[in-house]
Amino acid sequence: MRAVARAVRSGPAAVRRKLSAGELGSLPVVLVLAVVWITFQSLNQNFLSPRNLSNLSVDIVGTGMIAVGIVFVLLLGELDLSVGSISGLAAAVFAVLNVNNGVPEWLALIVAVLAGTVAGTVQGYSIARTRVPAFVITLAGLLTWNGLMLSVLGDSGTVNLDENGLVAKLTSYYFTDDAVAYGLAAVAAGAVFLVSDRDRRRRRAIGMPHRSLRGIAVRTGALAVVAFGVAYLLNRFQGLPLALLIFLVVVAGLDILLRRTRYGRQVYALGGSIEAARRASLSVTWVQTAVLAASGTMAAVGGLFLASRITSVSQSSGSGVLLINAIAAAVIGGTSLFGGRGTTWSAVLGMLVIQSIASGMAITDTPPAVQFVITGGVLFAAVIIDSLSRHSQAARRRDY
Repeated sequence: MRAVARAVRSGPAAVRRKLSAGELGSLPVVLVLAVVWITFQSLNQNFLSPRNLSNLSVDIVGTGMIAVGIVFVLLLGELDLSVGSISGLAAAVFAVLNVNNGVPEWLALIVAVLAGTVAGTVQGYSIARTRVPAFVITLAGLLTWNGLMLSVLGDSGTVNLDENGLVAKLTSYYFTDDAVAYGLAAVAAGAVFLVSDRDRRRRRAIGMPHRSLRGIAVRTGALAVVAFGVAYLLNRFQGLPLALLIFLVVVAGLDILLRRTRYGRQVYALGGSIEAARRASLSVTWVQTAVLAASGTMAAVGGLFLASRITSVSQSSGSGVLLINAIAAAVIGGTSLFGGRGTTWSAVLGMLVIQSIASGMAITDTPPAVQFVITGGVLFAAVIIDSLSRHSQAARRRDY
C-alpha cells in the first residue's frame, strides 16, 4: 500500500515530465477510452454489460489484425493503402478454393494468407527498388488487388462460408471454462512482471536508468486488476472468445518481434532516419520488403476474421471504411505518422476506441454520421498530439 501511495503522489510529476519531453505514450488514448466508456455507460446501462463487452472483444479482431500490420508500415514513416483490398482478396481466395472447389479448409486458409504475403512482398520490393513513396505504390495496389478479388469471385459475387467450418469458428467459438480466461489473465500479469524485472536488472547492470521494483509491482498489479476484471466479465457471458485469444497472442508475439529482435531494431532505425540506416549498412531493401510483407500478411489474416464474423465473402469485402478504420486505429493508439515510434499494442488501444464508439452509437441509436464525426475528431486530436510530441522531442534535443 505504501508503494501504491508513492506511485499516486509521484504520478502528476511523472506526467509533467513526460509531457515536456513529448513522451506521453499510451496515456492520452487510455484517457479517451475511459471517457468514451463512461459516456456511453451513462447513456445506456447495457454498454458495459458482459454481452456487449464480449461482442466488442470479437468485433475488434478483424480490423485490429489489419491495424497491427499498418503499425509496421507507419514505423517506417510510410502508409499502406492496399490493406483493405488485400484482406478482401485473401477472403475471396479462401472462399472460392474451399466452397467452390472443395479444397480442404486448412490448405485454403494457408493459400489465402500466402496470397496476402505475396501481394505485400511485391509492393515492398517495388517501393525499396524504385524509391517511389509507399502510398503511391500501395494506391496502385489497392486498385489492382480489388480488381483481382472481383475476378476471383466471378459472376456469383457472393460466397457463403460453412457456419460449422474452421474459419467460421474463429469468431464463434468460446472457451466456456472459467479457468481459461482467469488463467490467461494470470499468465499475462506474470509475463509482464518477469519481462519488466528482467529489463530492470539488465539496465541496472550496465548503469542505465531503470524502473524500481516497487514501480514494476504497482504497474503489474494494475494490469492484473484490469485483466482479471475483463476475465470476470467475459465469463459472465459465454467465456473467453477464441478470436480474442488469437488476437492477443499474435499482438504479443509481434511486439516481441519488433522490440526484442534484430529485425525490430532495424525497423525502428529505418523509421528514425533512412539515410542514417543506409550509412549504418542496414539492408534497407530487405527491411522495407519485409515490413510490407508483414502488412500484407496481417491484412490477409484480418480479412479471414472479417469473413468469419459474417460467414460470407462478397464484392464489398475489404471496402468501405475498413482501410480508414485500420489506419485510424494505429494512429489513435499512439503510433507516430512520422515513423520510429509505436508498438503493436497501439493498434489494440486504437481499435478499442473506434469499436467502442461504434458499439456505443449502435446501442444508443445515434445516427452513423455522428460516429464518423466523433471518430474523425479523435483521429484529428491524435495527429495533433503526435505532431506536438515530435516537436517537443526535437526542441529538447536541441537544448541538449
